[in-house]
Amino acid sequence: MNPDALATLNTHLLTALATAPAETRRLFHGRGRCWPGLEQLTVDWLQGVVLVSLFKEPEAQQLEALKVLLLGITQSAEWQQSGAHTLLLQHRYLLQSTTEWLLGDALDEMTITEGGLKYRVDLGRKQNAGLFLDMRYGRDWVRANAEGKRVLNLFAYTCGFSVTAIEGGAAHVVNLDMSSSALSRGRDNHRLNGHDVSNVTFLGHDLFKSWGKVIGKGPYDLVIIDPPSFQKGSFLLTKDYQRVLRRLPELLTEQGTVLACMNDPAFGSDFLIDGVTREAPSLRFVERLENPPEFPDADVECGLKALVFRQGD
Repeated sequence: MNPDALATLNTHLLTALATAPAETRRLFHGRGRCWPGLEQLTVDWLQGVVLVSLFKEPEAQQLEALKVLLLGITQSAEWQQSGAHTLLLQHRYLLQSTTEWLLGDALDEMTITEGGLKYRVDLGRKQNAGLFLDMRYGRDWVRANAEGKRVLNLFAYTCGFSVTAIEGGAAHVVNLDMSSSALSRGRDNHRLNGHDVSNVTFLGHDLFKSWGKVIGKGPYDLVIIDPPSFQKGSFLLTKDYQRVLRRLPELLTEQGTVLACMNDPAFGSDFLIDGVTREAPSLRFVERLENPPEFPDADVECGLKALVFRQGD
C-alpha cells in the first residue's frame, strides 16, 4: 500500500460513496488484482456501515496511512451524502480476524438487504459476516429457477440460497451444514422474509456421515454445492469435492439440475467440469454464471466459479 495505491483507493471510495447503492454491495475488490498494491484489501457497503478488510498484515507505517485515509474519507461530502455512519477495519490475517471500530458505535449484528430480501449479519465478532457478496448472481439464479422444485442446499451456511429458493417458489428446501449456529441464522433469515419454515428442513450434520439422511429426503430437482475451499477436519477441496459429485446421480431427479460452486483462485472451471464428467457422466455442462461487476478479476478463472449442470437430454 504505497502512496500511489492509497491515492487510487481514496479516489475509488469517494466515487463509490457519491452514488452509494441502496442495497449491500462490495465497493472495492482489491483481491481481483486489478489495482497494484491493493491486492489484499476489500471494502463492503452494508447500508451505512463501511467494512474494510485486510487479508495480509501491512507494515505499521502503511497501516497508519490507511487509517488516516479512511478517517479522512469520513469527513468528506461524499461520506455525508451516502448516509454512512460506521467504519470498521477488519484484520483478516489475524487468527481472530480482529475488527477495529474506527467510527460509530459498536454493533453485534444488523439486517442488510439484497435483491429486496433481508439477511441478518454479524459485525466484528466472526471472520465472515454471514453473506458472501460475490454470490449475488448465484442467489438470483436460484430464485429465478426454483419454482415448484425440491432443492438440496449443501454446505448451506446461513441459508442464503434457501432464502432465495423459497422466495422463488420452491416446494421444499433441505439445508445441510455442520454448524448449528449457521443454520439457526438461516432460520432467522427465512423468518425475516416472512417465509413458512415448514417448507424448509435444517440438517446439522457432517455430509460425509449423513448420506443416508440426505438421499432419503430426495430426490431433488436442484442440488446446490457451495463448499469452503478448506475447512479443517471436514472439507478439503481437492479430495472431497469429487466425493460429493459422484453421489449426484443418487440425489437428482431424471431432469435434475446442479449448481456447483468454487471460490479457490488456484483452480479454474475445468476442475468442476472435469470432475462432473468423471464422477457423474450423466450430467452435462450448461453454463457458467457471470460474477457481479463489482468483483472484477485480472483472471476470470481466479474468481468465483458458479457452474450449472443438468441431467438428461
